[in-house]
Amino acid sequence: MDLGSMGFLKALLVAVYALDPYFSHAETAPNYSFVHESTTAPPVSYHDYIVVGGGAAGCPLAATLSETANVLVLERGGSPYRNPGKTDKGNFFLTLFDPSPDSYAQIFITEDGVYNHRARVLGGGTVINAGFYSHAETEFVKESGLDEALVNDAYQWVENKVVFKAPLLQWQTAVRDGLLEAGVLPYNGFTNEHINGTKIGSTIFDMNDHRHSAADLLEYADPKNIMVYLHATVTKILFTTQTVGPRPRAIGVIYEDAMGEKHTAYLTNDSRSEIIVSAGAIGSSQLLMLSGIGPRSQLEPLGIKVVIDQPMVGQGMADNTLNGVLIPSPNPVEISLPSTVGISLLVNYIEAGSGLNLAPSLGWISKFLLSILD
Repeated sequence: MDLGSMGFLKALLVAVYALDPYFSHAETAPNYSFVHESTTAPPVSYHDYIVVGGGAAGCPLAATLSETANVLVLERGGSPYRNPGKTDKGNFFLTLFDPSPDSYAQIFITEDGVYNHRARVLGGGTVINAGFYSHAETEFVKESGLDEALVNDAYQWVENKVVFKAPLLQWQTAVRDGLLEAGVLPYNGFTNEHINGTKIGSTIFDMNDHRHSAADLLEYADPKNIMVYLHATVTKILFTTQTVGPRPRAIGVIYEDAMGEKHTAYLTNDSRSEIIVSAGAIGSSQLLMLSGIGPRSQLEPLGIKVVIDQPMVGQGMADNTLNGVLIPSPNPVEISLPSTVGISLLVNYIEAGSGLNLAPSLGWISKFLLSILD
């Protein structure tokens, strides 16, 4: 790449994103007495529930289960509270594209050559996403057979801790007006419901632009009944030859700490005990296959003993399609992440952000963007 090309791309990024640093004062992070590095974990332990993955699903599940049972959470990433300002709104892209070994987001490329990110932190995707909050589509809840009353209670449970009404400042107001002018109707005002038209939603960023994540929901947990280990990578689910119906029974997991030492966590003999795999779409499928649950045709050539021949594990996955438009600005633009959205009849989301700061990392961001644009 010649110096002229590099200079042009840097100038473009400077024009697109505001250069002035934008750091908000983070609120005091929760002081969880039950969160520890996995290097301190015992070689063997026993629990009523073992939750693999402390993300958007794992954290609230573990907090709820700890009310009446002993729960272990194993998270392969670190704590979002060590450097709270890192996840503030103005640092969104800096955190998302952080290439360091201990970053909250792990960049990967699919077999089709598509760049993407996997969360690697307590709180999961809620630590690295754009923070827009919305309820599920009503039809989805009904078709899934979920209890609508319980779903609404769950919404309130989450909203009391981590959800805030999104501000409607200059940029997001312009987005709203543009959507309405383009015919994305009706205008629904502020609502958390998933409905067609243009609406103002909620966000997990507070009024100081500090991010709140699923990790905050662990404040609901009973400290006496829960243990969370960080940098704990689960490598295998253990099964017994005793079956429950036609299937083998899971009895525990093997996980590695940051030093590569192996630990084993077993389930207690309680009939309710179970292992909950909530490691994301990719991580969950990967762990199941490493443990012998997946397509026999893929597992046997790799020398993995087949526990259950389940052809659909890890198959047919696809990400949402995304078309983005960058609009250069000659002047700094206020920082905002999506709070105004347009939902079309085709169930497409139209959203926009502004003024996000990439300047401190232009060197490697330039290389990353060029690989996409090329």
